[in-house]
Amino acid sequence: MEEDAETRKISSSFLRDHSYATEVGGFVCGAVHRVMYTDNKESRVSEAMILMPLHTFLSPGAGPADIISTVEFNHTGELLATGDKGGRVVIFQREQESKNQPHRRGEYNVYSTFQSHEPEFDYLKSLEIEEKINKIRWLPQQNAAYFLLSTNDKTVKLWKVSERDKRPEGYNLKDEDGRLRDPSMITMLRVPVLRPMDLMVEATPRRVFANAHTYHINSISVNSDYETYMSADDLRINLWNFEITNQSFNIVDIKPANMEELTEVITAAEFHPHHCNTFVYSSSKGTIRLCDMRTAALCDRHAKFFEEPEDPSNRSFFSEIISSISDVKFSHSGRYIMTRDYLTVKVWDLNMENRPIETYQVHDYLRSKLCSLYENDCIFDKFECVWNGSDSVIMTGSYNNFFRMFDRNTKRDVTLEASRENSKPRAILKPRKVCVGGKRRKDEISVDSLDFSKKILHTAWHPSENIIAVAATNNLYIFQDKVN
Repeated sequence: MEEDAETRKISSSFLRDHSYATEVGGFVCGAVHRVMYTDNKESRVSEAMILMPLHTFLSPGAGPADIISTVEFNHTGELLATGDKGGRVVIFQREQESKNQPHRRGEYNVYSTFQSHEPEFDYLKSLEIEEKINKIRWLPQQNAAYFLLSTNDKTVKLWKVSERDKRPEGYNLKDEDGRLRDPSMITMLRVPVLRPMDLMVEATPRRVFANAHTYHINSISVNSDYETYMSADDLRINLWNFEITNQSFNIVDIKPANMEELTEVITAAEFHPHHCNTFVYSSSKGTIRLCDMRTAALCDRHAKFFEEPEDPSNRSFFSEIISSISDVKFSHSGRYIMTRDYLTVKVWDLNMENRPIETYQVHDYLRSKLCSLYENDCIFDKFECVWNGSDSVIMTGSYNNFFRMFDRNTKRDVTLEASRENSKPRAILKPRKVCVGGKRRKDEISVDSLDFSKKILHTAWHPSENIIAVAATNNLYIFQDKVN
């Protein structure tokens, strides 16, 4: 019962900040992810990059279970996986280039759909465990099959996604329907043969990593050695070997002896892209810790500590809440760390711990709205951030289905809207501007008119090309670079 009491304490302290409320309404057992293709042609995404929509996938009449909760490209960018609150994973595959139009890049179409997690109930603690997919991470492809990790609040699963276009025929002991034959009727030996069949994509669970987290898993990250991965919850980070499911190694534990002294929780964690001994994790206090597993088995002492001193003149009731880091990402080069808090995106150099080298205001016009955002719980939304393939552009989400792009070289930024209305065929997706006060221009939107129920929390960028995926509640928008 000790863990029960601790769970209630952490829930009481961080309930609103870390979304401990369990949502079970809207679950449809075995429901198939519903998608509808809308043909769109061109849209302008930024002054530096012109994108054209590949697909807009919509869930008609969608309920809470259809809300997309994570988006992730694989290492080649040929596959794109989404997870939703209903525990389903939908994989999109990029079609091959057309021979008739060799300059036209392939489109993404639904490749596979499977139920990854089911709702569960912890009878010892009387807690419902949501089926919602918190994160998806791909493993590099080693053979014809694909492998990915998916996790809900408690359990991580390793899935194998493979194709089958042939079936064996001519069994000796079974007939074609799979029923055992009478041995007395078998008078000759047959050689089984493989016959062509319609392509079938199978998703099978290969490993289930469970019973290692007391609190809710918020991050998983595959190590660069491709033998281990880590899973992080609010107070602990565990290291797993892909071949061992019944035990993990605890590498970070910030749980205090007295839970009354709890002051922060872990919000995100990620391995270094090249150094298998290094990882970072962020906290609800706006700090980032870089840890080196070579120094000690338990990384309770960080190697580097990144924190920006707070300006006393900007101190307010909401300072601690909006400083909480919702996402942390290493750059592809491994030189920089990007973090997202409620109002800003920051880029840190691994060699400079006292302040970020770049700070980008995502929606600074919301500072005057923090009180109402606190009342409707939007201030606790967890926005993700992503790098482009060359680490030169940053993308993150906002409200009103807006998403922001920041060019690190030119220092230009743009606000774009992902919506069905603005994705008409041959239409140009114009940059959007938010009017804070005074006279509003014709093409501007007032900050008072923003729809806070429409939010871009999850985005993904192709690892090598200018292709982006944007999840707007239950809709998925995929854009690619315009080909002249």
